[in-house]
Amino acid sequence: MSVTIYHNPRCSKSRQTLDILNQQNVDLEIIEYLKTSPNAKTLKQILSYLDISARELLRKGESAYKDAGLDDTSLSEDDLITAMVEYPILIERPIVVNNGKAAIGRPPESVLDIL
Repeated sequence: MSVTIYHNPRCSKSRQTLDILNQQNVDLEIIEYLKTSPNAKTLKQILSYLDISARELLRKGESAYKDAGLDDTSLSEDDLITAMVEYPILIERPIVVNNGKAAIGRPPESVLDIL
């Protein structure tokens, strides 16, 4: 089984989620998304797996959120996805993808549901 984690090593929840995945002995691809930002197509796919809107995937406490004016409710899904591609720090983390399913590791144990 091949599992992908969009990981931020500076985030405790992301590190805890990675530990859980390593304990499950899965074939793991680790993408440090702050270094290798997912493109718009990938983000749209992840959003469809999560069954949430782009706004729900945004980290609203980040300064980039306020600086980019992303609290504007008239912004489209594509506008928000474009912002996440440009400022990947805005993407909620960690995200784990497995076989057409995805989960956000908050709490970290929630990723076990898609393994």
